Parts: sequence; C-alpha cells; structure tokens
Amino acid sequence: MKMRVLDILKRLVAFDTVSSESNLALIDYVRDLLASHGIESLIVKDESGRKANLFASTGPRDLPGVVLSGHTDVVPAAGQAWTLPAFEATVRDGRVYGRGTCDMKGFIALAIDALIEAAQQPLARPLQLALSHDEEIGCVGVRRLLDVLDLAPLRPFLCVVGEPTQMQFAVGHKGKSSYQVCCHGQEAHSSLAPQAVNAIHLASDFMSVLRDSQRRIQQHGARDDDYDVPYSTVHIGRIDGGKALNIVPNRCTLEFEFRNLPADDPEQLLGELRERAEALVHEAKQLSAAAAIDIEVMNEYPGLDTHPSVEAVRLLHSFAPADTRHIKVSFGTEGGLFASRLDVPVVVCGPGSIEQAHKPDEFIEVSQLEAGEQFLQKLLGSLRQ
Repeated sequence: MKMRVLDILKRLVAFDTVSSESNLALIDYVRDLLASHGIESLIVKDESGRKANLFASTGPRDLPGVVLSGHTDVVPAAGQAWTLPAFEATVRDGRVYGRGTCDMKGFIALAIDALIEAAQQPLARPLQLALSHDEEIGCVGVRRLLDVLDLAPLRPFLCVVGEPTQMQFAVGHKGKSSYQVCCHGQEAHSSLAPQAVNAIHLASDFMSVLRDSQRRIQQHGARDDDYDVPYSTVHIGRIDGGKALNIVPNRCTLEFEFRNLPADDPEQLLGELRERAEALVHEAKQLSAAAAIDIEVMNEYPGLDTHPSVEAVRLLHSFAPADTRHIKVSFGTEGGLFASRLDVPVVVCGPGSIEQAHKPDEFIEVSQLEAGEQFLQKLLGSLRQ
C-alpha cells in the first residue's frame, strides 16, 4: 500500500465527522489536497452551511465519467468500549484501527489517491470523486449534490460506491423507509381506565398490525435468495409513552422501518397500514373522540438493483480478480439514489467488512486496502487513452 494512501487515511480519521458535527474541515482538506495537484472541486453545502458535499473530476470534460462515491460522516464513538483512540488511525498487526477506517474513509483515501494519479495521465474517460455528508442518518446529504449533478449535461457512465464489501461487487440492496406513529388517547385517572382511550394500548394494537404485516410479507411477499434475509422486513425500533402509572396515557409514539425488496412497494404497505389504523381508531372513538393514529414518513431512500450484464459492470469484470462475485447486501447505501436520480449503473464495492463497521475498535485490514488499491489501479488503466 502506498504511503500516500496511509497518510491520507490518517488525516481523514483525525477529523471528527460524526453526523451531528460539521464535516467542513475534512472537505476543506480534500479540496486543498486535490487543488495542489491541479484538480478543481465543486463544493455543495447544506442549508445550514455547516456541512458540505464535494465533487471533483479529472480527464476529458465532454464524456461520461466513472464516479467514486463515499460518505464522510461516521457514527459516534462515545459510549463504546474503545481500547484505542477513536479519532486517530493506529496501524497494528496488519490492521488500521480508528472510527471510519472501514466505513468508509479507507475507500475515500484510496479514491483520492487514484484521482491524484489520474490527473497526471491522459484519460479517455473522466475519473470523478463524490463525497457526501449525513449518509449515516438516512442518506440525507447526498441529495443536494444529486440535485446539482442532475442539471449537468452528461450523466456518469458508472458509479462505484465504496461501502465495505470485501471488494465483491454488490449489485443490489434493499430500500428503506422509516416512519413515526403517534397514537392519541384520553387522559384519565387509572381507576377509571376502562372509560378512557389508553394511547399505549392503541399503539400496542397498531404494533400487532405491523407484526401481522411482517408475517404476511414473509409468507406471501416477494423473495430474493441473494439476500441474507430474502424478503422485505418490518421492524419496530422505538416506543415512548406514559407519564405516570396512575394516569391513563393520552399519547404514545413509536418508530418503525420497512426495508423492501424492489418488488415490494413501500407506498402500498403504507396505504394498507393507514387503512388498518383507521379501523382501530374507529373502534377507539366509541370511548373518546380524541382517539387518533397519525403516521408520518421520517425518511426514505430507494433500493438498488443493477443488472450484472450492463456495459459498465462488464467493464469492472474485465479487470477484476476471477473470484469476484455478484452479491446483494442487507445494508442501505447512497447507490440507490445515484441510480434513481441520475439513471446511472451503480456497483457497491469497497475494501473491508461491514461486520467491523459501527463497532468499538473499528478496523480495516491492510490487505483489504491493498486489494482496493489494486482494483482502482486497474480501473484507472481501463480509463487511459
């Protein structure tokens, strides 16, 4: 592995880019580093001005390029049992430890290095870099960058999203929609509980509806055995309600998510859930007109389903190791947004294992960084004149 890659990775890890914090210092570092090699960057900030995306390109300007895409934000390290400094890259026993080394600053370091090298060579097709913010909280930040790229006269030829796949080609992932449900009841003294609408009970009834939907989807919905969980999933992750044991609660909120295969439509599920909720409310209103169930969409992003036979994927296979497989991953990525907004083929492929992401003492194997470096060197070779 090049020393430049390791040096860049160390600098990237040192920036505390937890999603709640600004990523501007990291973006400024990347912009200045690229500028020192004659590469201009487009900076697209969010509405607050505290966070930014970056897009850079080298090579011919009148041809579709290959985009290397990564997110700069990381999950928090606070509260985890780290034995090494979280925001300091530590090289030990063939591994590089530190928050984001695997997810996904290792790939970003490789991509920056590849772009710097590409700037010194004659290219037949551009090599490009897209860095985003706030991926970890629902692929939020990249959307403003995609708004800008959508106005460009050319669409990319291919987008490689460098999430950790151990350098296998992930051509699919599920979409995700997250929802907040607010159940309204009527407060009363607990000794008169049967005369009031208990919001927690109403939430419990709605959770039964969600669990019934999961059973139906599992038994009768679409299936794709390329996934670890071969069907769409409904998951309840949070619930909050009640003020005191002797008060019938008038409000209870819960949050759930739907991770869907491309064949299952989140809008259809949402419509069915609203109908079931209306039936529950109709019955509850016999006790109180205050009864209600409100369902709000918190966030959503599409899945990814790239056909392995498209020209861009065949290009990658032309220089990939013979044992490179097509896989589908359970976690979401920005790839679905690139594919849906820009109509570009997307492959998720990057060094490291998702099993190391989000954990204390997160690490990436040096051998995986070397495999990623070799992959990008061969990609660059395929783009040369």
